[in-house]
Amino acid sequence: MNHRHCLKQSTLTTLMGVMMICPLNAMADNNWNYQQKSDSLTNQTYSLAQSPIPRPGLYDDMMLEIVCQGNKLQAVIDADDLIASQGSRFDLEYQIDKKTPVKIQMKTFADSKRKGFTEEFAKRMADDLLTGQAVFIRINTMLRTVLSSSIPLDNTDEPIKKVFADCGLNVSDNTTSESTYSLSEFEQDFSKLSLEQQQHVLAKIKKIILEVK
Repeated sequence: MNHRHCLKQSTLTTLMGVMMICPLNAMADNNWNYQQKSDSLTNQTYSLAQSPIPRPGLYDDMMLEIVCQGNKLQAVIDADDLIASQGSRFDLEYQIDKKTPVKIQMKTFADSKRKGFTEEFAKRMADDLLTGQAVFIRINTMLRTVLSSSIPLDNTDEPIKKVFADCGLNVSDNTTSESTYSLSEFEQDFSKLSLEQQQHVLAKIKKIILEVK
């Protein structure tokens, strides 16, 4: 009888321990992390802020990285599925929370069809990641399919800022809850104008630029 009681008590204790640990692990799994690695080809050390391991669900498996390598900042997307042939450009759209989606171009690595990067839009994308709770990503692939994923932005602040520091960069001033008017937003609005309205807008922009110089 005592043996059964001890066994039951031990089992309950184990179950309670598992129940306490599991939620903590689930929370930790949503966190971004900072890593330092070594490039096997160049033997150079580089750093990265990496998104959580994707969980099985409604979306495609993708991971996002902000990388500082050779004193250059890169935004890297790593997917389980085919994106484009090696060294090819592809379109990626990302949306922070309910803000206006941003369209950028990336390029697959020379040795991968499932992993791409951008240096041109890396800083802007990284700054945007610091302003929200989640980022929704869509990729148009060479097979004319769309890959999509929702990546949580828990604990992005410290890992991304460490990568910025490694590259000698600062956080942009626009990392506030109120986003600035982006180039993609301007292009979308500009395309809706008539030819006469577009010429009027361009004339005003030219005047502003000349005043700023």
